[in-house]
Amino acid sequence: MENNESMILDAETAQAAPAPEEKKHSPLRYAWGAFAAFFGFSTKTHRASKKRAKLVMDIATYIVLLFGAFIMVYPFWWMVAGSFADTSQKITSLNTLIWWPTESTLNSSDPNMFFFWNYAQVFTSGLTNNDISKPFAEGFNYWRAVLNNLFYSIVPVVVGVITSASAAFAFAKIEWIGRNQVFFFLLAAIMVPGPSIMTTQYAMYSAIGFIDNWLVMVIPGLFGSIMTAFFIRQFLFGMPTSIIEAAKIDGAGYFRIFCQFVLPLAMPAIMAQGLLSFMGCWNNYVGSYIFIDKGSEWINLPHAMTIMDTRSPYNDYDKAPVIAASVVCVLPVLILFGCFQKLIIGSLMLTGSKE
Repeated sequence: MENNESMILDAETAQAAPAPEEKKHSPLRYAWGAFAAFFGFSTKTHRASKKRAKLVMDIATYIVLLFGAFIMVYPFWWMVAGSFADTSQKITSLNTLIWWPTESTLNSSDPNMFFFWNYAQVFTSGLTNNDISKPFAEGFNYWRAVLNNLFYSIVPVVVGVITSASAAFAFAKIEWIGRNQVFFFLLAAIMVPGPSIMTTQYAMYSAIGFIDNWLVMVIPGLFGSIMTAFFIRQFLFGMPTSIIEAAKIDGAGYFRIFCQFVLPLAMPAIMAQGLLSFMGCWNNYVGSYIFIDKGSEWINLPHAMTIMDTRSPYNDYDKAPVIAASVVCVLPVLILFGCFQKLIIGSLMLTGSKE
């Protein structure tokens, strides 16, 4: 009874108590609160719903992402569209290029010009200059540059990745004194900027006769890369050591274990790192520019783009064939990445395993 009476008194007291006065705000403040609540922001006058706030944040995020994607994709689209521009008489069609050139090979006034005219100019000029004793003197040997680039990208990558994989196997699965210290010392070399040692490299390669020939682009890559060894080493940490121990009990040596067990099991990581190394070698403009003279027959394809721009058979304002050659140079890398992107991304995710 006493509890019921106290509850009744508390209810009567609450009813008798005057309600707190609502704070008044100016109409401008109310208008601002309504405007902010519409976009998902709560204020003292209006409280926005969580769904509206999430929707506004999602829209803002997608706008930022789309803007970033446009910034990255548009230069490539400009290059593709510019490769179809008609610049045989003037360059204004490139200066005013927004989405498509105003004067293109599709609507050219020249009756002899067809849609892929600029690409045909690149390929035919590469076929006409067969005298490699005078490279780029009377034309642009585009095909020779393509063959050089394939040679510089395939041979060092295949041999170098296998070398890096063998080093990664030694650092991951073979116990020897000072293993971690040696690996961390090699890993610290990555912190040294490449341009800072190019002068020393040039002097060393010049002393042993590597300058201005194919050796400087091939021989150093045969010894592998510490970054490739690092990623494959991380991948090998996830491989069961029991497989190696069982092979050793059966009498297999480390070389046989590496060839018959490690290479097949680590092939996803090796393939992914090989593709990344191929892309790096294919686009290695600095190496060719520093160590090979621009008049040499051994320059690679990115370096040849600058030769084509300055010493090509085209006139000073006919830049569309140069842009077409750049598109052809970029296409192999894009095709490789598009076909093997899942393998590359999956391999990089697997390298996150810990020892």
